[in-house]
Amino acid sequence: MPSSVKVETSARLHLGFLDLNGASGRKFGSLGLALDRPVTRLRIRHSDKSLVEGPERDRVAGHLRALQDHLGLTGPYHVTIEDAIPAHVGLGSGTQVALALAAALRRLESLPVDMESDALLLRRGARSGIGAALFSRGGVVVDGGHGGQKTVPPIICHLPFPEEWRIILVIDHEITGVHGDAEREAFVKLPIFPEMEAARICHAVLMKALPALAERDLVAFGEAITSIQTSLGDYFAPAQGGARYTSPKVAAVMATLAHHGAKGIGQSSWGPTGFAFAESDDEAQRLVNRVRENSAQGNPVMLICKGINHGARIDMIQGPQVEG
Repeated sequence: MPSSVKVETSARLHLGFLDLNGASGRKFGSLGLALDRPVTRLRIRHSDKSLVEGPERDRVAGHLRALQDHLGLTGPYHVTIEDAIPAHVGLGSGTQVALALAAALRRLESLPVDMESDALLLRRGARSGIGAALFSRGGVVVDGGHGGQKTVPPIICHLPFPEEWRIILVIDHEITGVHGDAEREAFVKLPIFPEMEAARICHAVLMKALPALAERDLVAFGEAITSIQTSLGDYFAPAQGGARYTSPKVAAVMATLAHHGAKGIGQSSWGPTGFAFAESDDEAQRLVNRVRENSAQGNPVMLICKGINHGARIDMIQGPQVEG
């Protein structure tokens, strides 16, 4: 049995829902991408007393109690969260930290992997299945949405993301996206999504975005993503201040990026994080420099990221335990 287990998992982009209408009998469905940063890193070991420390410790402590009850484990455990994806900015922090803890605890106790059970237990995947899929696989995934069964949405497509492409993230840390009760209320209050528009988005994903990704055609991929994001941004606007973007600062930067040639402009989930794609690291740096030359837009956080084609890293660490 390992002395401790360390898990590193990364952020994800939610590139859009496929069907918010549900007339087919399935609803939601989504397209997502794993990023190389920001990351969540946590470590768990047996201890003489229960302790959870680091960012997101309250959330993780609650997850740990739920997992212990579910798995019949008494502990106690020492959990250290070394790094955490920022919460409620549209990068999937909640799902990643929950599944990281579950994976670490199961490995520590030599228990079989059961990601679907853990995701349902920890209330992940209520609408989208991409977070769990990207935790285990990385790359680009499409989930098939929810039907009549209470399960994590099935993954119907998994493709690698081109290693040379880059993703520019634009993050406004002064605000957070809609989440929790406000998110549930927003879905109740929003009007019925037009069936024909849902069909158009599905067509754009199946017949443009995914083939373009397979053929490494960034122009066509970007056109599809921008089109999907425009439609969804207009639909969700009433719930996020009347605009396609939650953050006006991010919106201004995204307009500048688009003007200078960035592809696939949009907002991940409820934001406020915006994203854009570039064909290379040099091109991404050029685009970021163009934004930073415009001092009127302030200084939102901008990160140049890579897509990753692997799941979370789970490491068993042997050695004497040190109580703290």
